[in-house]
Amino acid sequence: TAKPRARAAPPTGDSVLFDDTSSAAPGMNSQGFYAPGYNIGGPSNDMQGGVAVNNLFTDPMANAAMMYGSSLANQGKDMVNKEISRFMSVNKLKYFFAVDTKYVLKKLMILMFPYTHQDWEVRYHRDTPLTPRQDVNAPDLYIPTMAFITYILLAGMALGIQKRFSPEVLGLCASTALVWIIIEVLVLLLSLYLLTVHSDLSTFDLIAYSGYKYVGDGYYVALAWSSCALMFFIVRSLKMKILPSLSSDSMGMGSSARPQFRLYITVATAVFQPIIIYWLTSHLVR
Repeated sequence: TAKPRARAAPPTGDSVLFDDTSSAAPGMNSQGFYAPGYNIGGPSNDMQGGVAVNNLFTDPMANAAMMYGSSLANQGKDMVNKEISRFMSVNKLKYFFAVDTKYVLKKLMILMFPYTHQDWEVRYHRDTPLTPRQDVNAPDLYIPTMAFITYILLAGMALGIQKRFSPEVLGLCASTALVWIIIEVLVLLLSLYLLTVHSDLSTFDLIAYSGYKYVGDGYYVALAWSSCALMFFIVRSLKMKILPSLSSDSMGMGSSARPQFRLYITVATAVFQPIIIYWLTSHLVR
């Protein structure tokens, strides 16, 4: 039988790194505009101006026009959200950014010193993976995003020191790094599909694991250390998602080759990371 998923206690109410403050906006009436009796011009001795302003807000035609404009804006917002939801789940994307400072520090330590980390299994609560701030083994997109931005800034600084900086060259570095991530994720998805490997890896998971390579960008000694640490981290992380127990596969007839395919995908993904790091950084130190 397949290895049971690890269970964890219900999530606690820890503070997140990003808080929703949209509910703190000043109160308005149900139509979304100021009350009719409100004088937006402030106190004034000109009584005729105040009457004109009040007449504007009490005019039925003006109120109807404002309500119509508000409804059009809401419809446009709903259409945009619907189009975005066709390509990605906003709630699922929020899951990968549910981090706090404690998680970020622990994750960076695991990325740079993965050899001392023992428990690599992602924990679940009612068949739902815990958020990154509750499970340090859960993949996130906050660290890869910050690492990608840091890589672009360091590339611009290196080019500036060498007097080779230009907006076009910096844009080429950013687009090249982004294209490599897209190619890597597409190749992994295609490999998993062609080899009929069943796993709970989502596209966001693959983007997260692919983006961790930018955390250890360096050269020579730093490049060698970060490359070895990254390969070890990728193998141990993907092992819990791609590689099943060999005993469960050996029970089925004709499925003895599948564990080898899964192992090849895991190792190839890990070995490919330092190659991309070298390709993206070698021209910056020449």
